[in-house]
Amino acid sequence: MDAGKAIFETVDKLRQRRTAPLVLELDLTEGLTEGPPSDPLSMVLSMRKPRLSDVLSGLRRARQDSRVKGLVVKIGGSPMGLAMVQDLRQAVTEFRASGKPAVAFAETFGEFGGGTVPYYLATAFERVYLQPSGDVGLTGVAVEQRFVKGTLSKLGVGYEVGQRHEYKTAANTFTQDHMTEAHRESIGRIVESVTESLVAGIAEGRRLDPGKVRELFDRGPFTSAEALEEGLVDELAYRDEVYDEVKRSAGAEAHLLYVTRYAKGAAVRKLPQPMSDGVALVHGHGMIRSGRSGRSPLGGGGAMGSDTISAALRAARRDEQVKAVVFRVDSPGGSYVASDTVWREVTLTRKVKPVIVSMGDVAASGGYFVSMAADVIVAQPGTLTGSIGVYGGKAVLTELFEKIGMNTELVGSGANAGMFSSSRGFSPEQWERINAWLDRIYDDFVGKVAKSRDLTRERAHELARGRVWTGADAQANGLVDELGGLEHALALARGRAGLADDAPVRLYPRLNPLERLRGPDSSEDKSAALARLRVDAWGPLARLSAELGLPATGPLILPSWYVIR
Repeated sequence: MDAGKAIFETVDKLRQRRTAPLVLELDLTEGLTEGPPSDPLSMVLSMRKPRLSDVLSGLRRARQDSRVKGLVVKIGGSPMGLAMVQDLRQAVTEFRASGKPAVAFAETFGEFGGGTVPYYLATAFERVYLQPSGDVGLTGVAVEQRFVKGTLSKLGVGYEVGQRHEYKTAANTFTQDHMTEAHRESIGRIVESVTESLVAGIAEGRRLDPGKVRELFDRGPFTSAEALEEGLVDELAYRDEVYDEVKRSAGAEAHLLYVTRYAKGAAVRKLPQPMSDGVALVHGHGMIRSGRSGRSPLGGGGAMGSDTISAALRAARRDEQVKAVVFRVDSPGGSYVASDTVWREVTLTRKVKPVIVSMGDVAASGGYFVSMAADVIVAQPGTLTGSIGVYGGKAVLTELFEKIGMNTELVGSGANAGMFSSSRGFSPEQWERINAWLDRIYDDFVGKVAKSRDLTRERAHELARGRVWTGADAQANGLVDELGGLEHALALARGRAGLADDAPVRLYPRLNPLERLRGPDSSEDKSAALARLRVDAWGPLARLSAELGLPATGPLILPSWYVIR
């Protein structure tokens, strides 16, 4: 009898919990992950990180759900890129527009350090709470680059690099001892464009004059008491005080639920019919390389493999229930050949159904190459894109070898057989081949930009030359079509395909467990898009990287220090 009563009470509690009011919660202590895990190691490393697409879809659904009474977000210290933050800000703003309260809590916005971007995120919320011991590191925007040419020269290491053109500065850290005029011009404009976005968002969110916000940038960072006095936060409180207040306002029966759990639970309750039409979402994350996506166990993060992305696009293209494709690109670039492979698949897919590109924090160089053929390119104002250019060369270790008493001899057949050896520089004849290669890549890149973006070649070259643009400036110059995030791109895809506003979104490739186990029958099989853990993930420059202790890169690459956090 007691057991039966216990079971009845448990079932009753579960029933009440399913119908009770909800306060959605998002913990950003560990940040967010951009897309689904690309390999087993990524799956383990991202287990505790919520996925951006789940958060966005959950908040979109919650706007119309009468059970959801509010939102509370803990903003942590883990850095997130500016474009991802702008995606979140947009989702929070739309959630608030439904009349539901949203509050942000932080232990600190930078502990003896900068916290401008996390604080910018917080200003999208109705109320901002700060722990009494915390600070607001509102210090503005800075991009810093270190130049190691002098250090390398002392070691006897030189670099011979060609680039197209003056704004293609990825190798400058090795070839220069200071910023060139073009380099400083490009970085200066990026900093100002980002500052404009931050100032506008903070001013609107905190109801301050933009001039006042710039003045606060100059005076920060602020202690908690100073932040409260300046109107940067609404109240100083600890987590328990904030959460108790939020739950009281939602009602005694309300309980907390993570946004991602809410999104997945709602998706399970409203499973689409097996044959329902929808949108395919393909994620391309990390450095672009030939082969399959994955991650090196030696470090360096994930990589966008051309085989994996191409197979996913082919699968989406051939699926009759997929009426449009959203290609989410978050990549600094990499291999030219691999980028061109993906570009071709985007082009072929666009002939069959609409393709919308949604740019993440970075979609530059090769990341722009794979994006430019889409019907519509959507980027956030803080996205870093463009970098339409190319560079190539090698380190020359001749002097270093002499200093340490090392001698190398090369026996080859053919005048240029050893041209990529790091033990000697390029000959004039070899430089002719390098320059021909650089010119060919640059001409192809610019020509495809001109055709894709409906520009003259002269205008495309003017916008190219290796220059990096923010999404706001790229949109103003015609390299990007619209400003917005992933949800905006999905809405555009649904609209272009004539689908309902709530048409399902499916990650591609979609594989059942059996397909994952048996492997692909051919390169045309959708399971060919499976990623793998690559031990050889250093790429074509593995030998050079091993000699110098540097990561391998491709000729279309943006330095990682460009990302605004």
